[in-house]
Amino acid sequence: MQGSYSKKYKCKSGNAKYRAGPQPGINRLTVRARPGNPSQGLLAAGSLVFPCALGQGGISSNKREGDGATPLGNMRILSGYFRGDNVAARRTRLGMTPISADLGWCEVPQDRNYNRPVRIPYGASHETMRRNDRLYDYCLVLDWNISPRRRGRGSAIFFHLARSGFTPTQGCVAVTARVMARLLPHLSRQTILQVSR
Repeated sequence: MQGSYSKKYKCKSGNAKYRAGPQPGINRLTVRARPGNPSQGLLAAGSLVFPCALGQGGISSNKREGDGATPLGNMRILSGYFRGDNVAARRTRLGMTPISADLGWCEVPQDRNYNRPVRIPYGASHETMRRNDRLYDYCLVLDWNISPRRRGRGSAIFFHLARSGFTPTQGCVAVTARVMARLLPHLSRQTILQVSR
């Protein structure tokens, strides 16, 4: 498809040295808003709980393009991206793609590549994935509005790195680099990120 972008590889996870001890996968991450602060949350992975940033619009059951809200619901982690020039590829069961300078993500509901990766420069409004603020040094794609894609239901809903102080995202869920590094080896396409109130 013209304008679409695809180049992936699987990070190795079968190394005997790395798998010296049991490496259980995480089937579910649960996210809830922090009481009194709807743009911050708590992310639970089993018995561990970590702070996270949420959308500036809080959590919404009626997610719309541009509302800044994190969608309420269950989202599978599909794959991920990383900034190879800033960070090393982490061992994970997810398909991870290095972020190149020409990688974008279309955010125009009327465009045929809405909520898809695109090669930039691109004619319609898009997000640039190679960010200077390093929020996408690790960026996992959630299956919000992916299949089927519905016009205006939201795009680029990711699980990525948080800003200092967990300031709000544009609708994504974000954690510290340390937490992401801790979680990545245990995440797979079977992992569900469940956002609830």
